[in-house]
Amino acid sequence: MTASPLLRFAPSPTGYLHIGNARSALFNGLYARRHGGRFMLRYDDTDLARSKPEFAEGIAEDLAWLGIVPDLVISQSQRLPLYDEAAQRLRASGRLYPCYETADELDRRRKRQLARGLPPVYDRAALKLTDEDKAKLEAEGRKPHWRFLLEPRVVAWNDLIRGDAHVDCASLSDQVLIREDGSYLYHLPSVVDDAQTGITHIIRGEDHVTNTAVHIQIFEALGAGLPAFGHHNLLTTASGEGLSKRLGHLSLRGLREAGIEPLAVAALAILTGSSDAVRPVASLDELAGLVDLGHVSRAPAKFDEHDLETLSARTLHQLPHEEVAARLAALGVDASEAFWLAIRGNLARFDEVRIWDEVVRGPLSPVIGDSAFAATAATVLPPEPFDATTWKAWTAAVQAATGAKGKALFMPLRQALTGQDHGPELAALLPLIGREKALKRLKGENA
Repeated sequence: MTASPLLRFAPSPTGYLHIGNARSALFNGLYARRHGGRFMLRYDDTDLARSKPEFAEGIAEDLAWLGIVPDLVISQSQRLPLYDEAAQRLRASGRLYPCYETADELDRRRKRQLARGLPPVYDRAALKLTDEDKAKLEAEGRKPHWRFLLEPRVVAWNDLIRGDAHVDCASLSDQVLIREDGSYLYHLPSVVDDAQTGITHIIRGEDHVTNTAVHIQIFEALGAGLPAFGHHNLLTTASGEGLSKRLGHLSLRGLREAGIEPLAVAALAILTGSSDAVRPVASLDELAGLVDLGHVSRAPAKFDEHDLETLSARTLHQLPHEEVAARLAALGVDASEAFWLAIRGNLARFDEVRIWDEVVRGPLSPVIGDSAFAATAATVLPPEPFDATTWKAWTAAVQAATGAKGKALFMPLRQALTGQDHGPELAALLPLIGREKALKRLKGENA
């Protein structure tokens, strides 16, 4: 690869992102990261009625949460003159032609074609209209929509994921590029922006394969060079349903609110279907190194929420202190490395650090089942300073004094010190709790 790649993610700000959208964003962002390129966020917001600023803001927040921060951001609504100029060029070359059928007329025509066993493609009846015909239709109040005249040939490309790919455009309808009201559909602005901004690689879902054949013809009709294309498999739910913006529980916003780790979301979104699917990664750089487009499966990738919860916990368990110090401080808990290393292995969600911060700093209500045992344990508690060896020395002394061993030795001490019957290793917690609080808790005092 010689030139620095430029990739893009181009959502319509008509809703919040779900995990399927994130898959495309991550493929592009991680590919750029791995190959020293740049990543662009492009809002495809030419549908002014449905595009909302709050959705655009939400998309930016979701990408930032994932760690995929764009190098540049553009909005199609600010670039309409570029599309107008391209449309005029296509009209002049005969590749963009006006059509006057209503939606009902087109629907009836498609049904007749299907009834006759014919493919329901547009029959290009509008190409037979004379100037007089067009003038008469417009005098009736009809406004044209504009279709792109496809050349009836096979369009082929070397797909970054699927290998040799081709679409026979003779089997496709000429795509509508401009609506009756003059607004643009997806196709023309997308191609114009990809060409004008110098996009080198386009990685998107396999549901865009047919669009790619159409777009290649539009690129060529405008005299623009072609980017490389790759079409990844689509995510489904664990039961095989397709994802949509209506599935709020799999929206990035919903996953964030549920306390799922963004690095786990990124890893599972990208690696689902591979042998590394539930493998935690330490960073997006590591994940980028695992992205091999040539090995992406062609089968649908089933996204299992249970796997996500498991992977989120496993991701937390290996995060180094420097990655979480600011998050700990933001929650107002102990932000020390000793605290984090002591408790991270017992977290299912990050906000559970509050539980263990209360255990360390108190006050809490100890659980004392045998006050005589607890009093004896207090008498042999070593002097400070405490370190990683204190717990072992203390429990040996308690065993010698009481004869207790195994669960009968360790559980009463854990319940007295933490108020719970499970949790992090006490060898790590005891130095954080300290001798003064430990003695009070052994006496049954809130401390």
